[in-house]
Amino acid sequence: MAAQALGGRQATAAPYAIELRGISKSFGPVQANRDINIAVPRGTIHGIIGENGAGKSTLMSILYGFYKADAGEIIINGQPTAIPDSQSAIRAGIGMVFQHFKLVQNFTVLENVILGAEDGALLQSSLVRARAELEALSKEYDLDVHPDAVIEDLSVGHQQRVEILKALYRQAEILILDEPTGVLTPEEADHLFRILAGLKEKGRTIILITHKLREIMETTDNVSVMRRGTMVDTVRTSETSPEALAELMVGRKVLLEVEKRPATPGREVLKVENLTVRTEGVDRLKGVSFAIRAGEILGIAGVAGNGQSQLLEALGGIAAASGRITMNGVELPLKGHKANGQSRRAAGIAHVPEDRQTLGLIMDFTAWENVGFGYHNAPEYQQNWLFMDNAALKADTVKKMATFDVRPPILTLAAKSFSGGNQQKIVVAREIERNPDLLLVGQPTRGVDIGAIEFIHKQIVALRDAGKAVLLVSVELDEIMSLSDRILVMFDGKIMGERDPETTNERELGLLMAGMTESKGA
Repeated sequence: MAAQALGGRQATAAPYAIELRGISKSFGPVQANRDINIAVPRGTIHGIIGENGAGKSTLMSILYGFYKADAGEIIINGQPTAIPDSQSAIRAGIGMVFQHFKLVQNFTVLENVILGAEDGALLQSSLVRARAELEALSKEYDLDVHPDAVIEDLSVGHQQRVEILKALYRQAEILILDEPTGVLTPEEADHLFRILAGLKEKGRTIILITHKLREIMETTDNVSVMRRGTMVDTVRTSETSPEALAELMVGRKVLLEVEKRPATPGREVLKVENLTVRTEGVDRLKGVSFAIRAGEILGIAGVAGNGQSQLLEALGGIAAASGRITMNGVELPLKGHKANGQSRRAAGIAHVPEDRQTLGLIMDFTAWENVGFGYHNAPEYQQNWLFMDNAALKADTVKKMATFDVRPPILTLAAKSFSGGNQQKIVVAREIERNPDLLLVGQPTRGVDIGAIEFIHKQIVALRDAGKAVLLVSVELDEIMSLSDRILVMFDGKIMGERDPETTNERELGLLMAGMTESKGA
């Protein structure tokens, strides 16, 4: 085929921007990718979905040069291409926008964009050329980012646009985005997808990795499904459905809608009055007040970083606070050694923290040891006043792993050896099985595959139906709207309003999440 110049590289008229042929990769005894074949047409948005551990990230890491495949071939624009490192990927026209941004927070947009792509020793000439090109790219693709803005002053959505600008500045014709909407408001997510549509119209090829089936259905042209290291199928998005994709991912039919009957709230379990948390001289939580009753799920919606974490930590006894917390009519301590997690457990509070690996588990310890954490003084785990009954704890762990379908069901396996979804199941099992009066649960399905999401949602609803109170914090609006009986929206450490999930919508919640107090129904 005749080749033509494209951004300093040679591109052909090949119909596929990317072809991966027979890609295999093992890590010791674990086969992460097995004989993967995929072809991505030029100028399309191509989705890749699969459960935790399906091999999606490994495959994209091979394409971007982080890993070297054990076998197989990479074809870029019709040409066999060796990609031993990320610089080779960039030279081949591939850019990647990571879930966790790779930005220097105290640098400007311009400085971040040229970092690693300077023309030479004279930085000033690089800055002058880059500024003009950056402004042109920002205008062409509606990215709306000022070159002199400092990264730490930008919203998460604008920081993500900087990552896209970095890739475009390096003349990327192929963009890989890994879970790009995890920390965005609905409005920011909509703007992102408009940007991606604009890139597609200009001939760019997009690979979108996401667990959100609605985004796949609304955004992609084609979607590839991976399961247990293999490529199960690639289909045209217009010819499939969320239900069919979920079944391909998991290997069985999956219930996508949360099934729950209307709540029947009872007595007041938790009352929070004027709760404030101050760290590093800044009020992270600003006079928050609300109550939760038995038999209801109260959802807290908001973009990450607006006080939800501090709320959970204060209620869970992790962060010192001022104000008043009353649990079952008894005021709880907010400062000092008595305000710890142990006192909260004694009051009937269980806590599934937002960050399972930092606050929920000790990663080097075994599953059975992690099941006992926080509850090691429970009578059923005591042999006598001096020693724990490890056999009883191990037997209890076996039961919990079976009930919550933890895979593999090996109680002596270290927590770090389980997938993210199975790590979450261990934490959820430990907390829910204590039969608490109040469950605090933060980001219950973050990084969790669709099968585990279905299971965890069922456990939360079952706890509510057993007459318990649940405080749910999640950045996923679908999760908040489907699980909650009432919704509070937080912005900048304050509650912006309360909404009924039956009568509100994502636009209304999104406005509140952005700090706008537009009247209901606007």
